[in-house]
Amino acid sequence: MEKIVVFSNMYPSPEHPTFGIFVENQVGLLQSAGQAVDVIVIDNPSKGKLTTLKKYITWFCRSFMYMAKNRKRLSLTHAHYAFPTGFISLVGKKMMGIPYVVTVHGGDIDKMAAKSARIANLTKQILQQAESVIVVGEKLESDVIGRFEVPESRVHVMSMGVNTSIFKPVSKEEARKGLGLSIEENVILFVGNVIEAKGLLELVEAFALLKKSTPEVELFIVGSRKDTNFFEVLQTFIREKDVKDIHFKEPLGQVDLAQWMAASNVLALPSHHEGFGLVALEAMAAGTKVVATNVGGLPFLLGGGAGILVEAKNPVSLAEGLRNALDSASMLMNETVIQQKIAENSYETILQDLLSIYRSAGKGQVGHNE
Repeated sequence: MEKIVVFSNMYPSPEHPTFGIFVENQVGLLQSAGQAVDVIVIDNPSKGKLTTLKKYITWFCRSFMYMAKNRKRLSLTHAHYAFPTGFISLVGKKMMGIPYVVTVHGGDIDKMAAKSARIANLTKQILQQAESVIVVGEKLESDVIGRFEVPESRVHVMSMGVNTSIFKPVSKEEARKGLGLSIEENVILFVGNVIEAKGLLELVEAFALLKKSTPEVELFIVGSRKDTNFFEVLQTFIREKDVKDIHFKEPLGQVDLAQWMAASNVLALPSHHEGFGLVALEAMAAGTKVVATNVGGLPFLLGGGAGILVEAKNPVSLAEGLRNALDSASMLMNETVIQQKIAENSYETILQDLLSIYRSAGKGQVGHNE
């Protein structure tokens, strides 16, 4: 069987088990189907100029050496994030003739490409030279085709998928019993990096507004606090607002996260920008309502009654959305649409779509057992 190699600047490690876990999950999905996959990745989220420079130079060198050694056995490379990761695949194609696929996740288009004209031009070249460009949401599809002039025929919308064997409906009573939560309390859950762009300042303010009409409510914030400066700002903001019942938890493994999602009344995702919103899909699969901002790929995922969309950077709108979600009588979700979204993004569907893209892009037989 022809081998592929996955490049990513985000990948989990024992010390950082949730860092780029969606990439690891996709690699595992491919391997479970019998596809030979190697990974050359960065699994350390540490920042700082010297640390970042060292780890990226090491990663680029390892990647280049790997391609040079394995060029005859490689069918293709798959880069997660257009820049900087896609640059490795671009070099592999130009110097060694190895075709590549690149997955655009959002930040590489919305933020990284906006840093400078040089990065924007490199991003455009990376996307245009790829055999296929995978985008995790419809908004990114229009950006890649319109802004970066990639032919529509080479752009594929495909999320990272939801593992429905883990994220599945469990009774609130059962889930809460295992977590030691009161069955009567209203529970709002946030899952994601504790950074400003995730809308956490607005979430805290919205929660403070919600507490005035719904005092029996708690907010759990689950995620990495790698931006220590913002975390201090957030803590100060909470004290200034004098709002109680906000709890912080470190990142969780997927089994534990699924239990928290099933135990919660609502998942809040107040992001300023979001390529797709995988945690929203996971919450839907766990049978939990989602309140999210109307940005990026979220209106495509939550439209048609699959969730509640609110205005970005607007605590009043967010508070109203959360209040409506907690009022089960007034806000019923469209279960048919929800199940359709889950089916479209299940691991089974994603695997077949991904292998099909690989077969079209690769120079050898990909995705077939020998």
